[in-house]
Amino acid sequence: MTALHELTAIDLWDALHRRRVSAREVAEHYLGRIARDTTNAFVTVTADAALARADALDAADDRTPVMFGLPFADKDLVQRAGVRTQFGSRAREGFVPSVSDPIVEVLDAAGGVSLGKTATPEFGFSGHTSSALTGHTTLPGRPDLGAGGSSGGAAAAVAAGLLPFAPGSDGGGSIRIPASICGLVGLKPSRGRVPAHSGLGQIGGLSVSGPIARTVRDAALLMEAMLGRVNGVVPHRTTLRSPEPDGGSLLAAATRGEGRFRIAVLEGTPWDDAVDVTISQDARDAVAVAVRELDAAGHGIDELAMPALPGYADTFATLWRYGAAGIPFTAEERERVEPLTRWLADAGRTLTPGEVAQAVALFTAYERTVLTAFAPFDAVLTPTTALPARPLDWYGDDPEESFRQQVRHTPHTSFVNVSGLPAITLPVHETADGLPMGAHLIGRPGEEATLLAIGRQLERRIPWEHVGRRRFAP
Repeated sequence: MTALHELTAIDLWDALHRRRVSAREVAEHYLGRIARDTTNAFVTVTADAALARADALDAADDRTPVMFGLPFADKDLVQRAGVRTQFGSRAREGFVPSVSDPIVEVLDAAGGVSLGKTATPEFGFSGHTSSALTGHTTLPGRPDLGAGGSSGGAAAAVAAGLLPFAPGSDGGGSIRIPASICGLVGLKPSRGRVPAHSGLGQIGGLSVSGPIARTVRDAALLMEAMLGRVNGVVPHRTTLRSPEPDGGSLLAAATRGEGRFRIAVLEGTPWDDAVDVTISQDARDAVAVAVRELDAAGHGIDELAMPALPGYADTFATLWRYGAAGIPFTAEERERVEPLTRWLADAGRTLTPGEVAQAVALFTAYERTVLTAFAPFDAVLTPTTALPARPLDWYGDDPEESFRQQVRHTPHTSFVNVSGLPAITLPVHETADGLPMGAHLIGRPGEEATLLAIGRQLERRIPWEHVGRRRFAP
């Protein structure tokens, strides 16, 4: 008999909808698995609240909500009223917010059941999930390797069968990096696509919410929930909005998996003139697998050089530091934050308004350059990470070197946030040591449906749904 955690989110929703299983049974099953977890994916478990929520859903007549009865967990950067939210930081230890962030309200309205909080590095500023407050989050089955970050807890939870899928946030690769490392699908939406966490209204517009899942259709299901449709329409609250070229369901696009597209393989990264970036053979193999299968599926394959983005490394670092400088903490709390956060925040607080304005102007120029270079193509292909999963001590204690190590590991992700484009990572390959390696497809603005369609086609040719199951904890 198939265990509940082995079902896809789609199949689990169907079982709930047909009353073959109750929301309480599902919640209890996953809570039992969380209790035996060895990856440190969860930092807070809200069992009582989850079971009460499940009971309320079981008693309801309406089972049509897109996430009805499906478990998920909030990333520990996201505030849920009455639930401890510590941002992975000793400076916020024990903090309990009185209000929820909008994305929490959207997922609750979609019928989901939150089981707690997933681990994140301090304030989400690094691409590996290690925290002085909560410890290391590791790749399932490999306690010596990190799960990636900053949505590392979310990805480890899905890979270990603790959740059917999980929401994450992505300001420089924080969905795609851990999803790739854990052998999962991770979708970073376009800027403005998810109204509850759009990237609009923040300097640089980098961070957006998106799904992490085992399958393309599961990712599309959670993405649909995040959109928060009202009467079938996404409630965009600004005049600046992403287009919806499919005019309908992203889940339908992921299910159909139709179309023939023009795809370019990107050579080079925007960090090449500032950091010694080496693309490993494992990463090149992942791209080669994707190219082979895309070509066999009838897509057009071209080559594309990374467009010149002068001063990209310094400009990105400027706005990353500016973001850290905006974290409110007292002098006493400053002594409790970790070296990387302190280094970023201290440097950010020395920036002048002119320097920040110049960085924002350069970000806008980079966006135009990337969109112009990518315009002839439906998608652009890169490795998701330049290297496989990293040992826990690989990043080191020196904050400047830690930042450079992050760039060396993940040089293809941050410029996608800068340009506001959607991107998806797909688990197309494993190394000789059995470590997942993802292929990274970058799409046109608002065209998540195209990425999901391409992803579904690759999934049919490379059935990765079952690959992670051998890493599940008993």
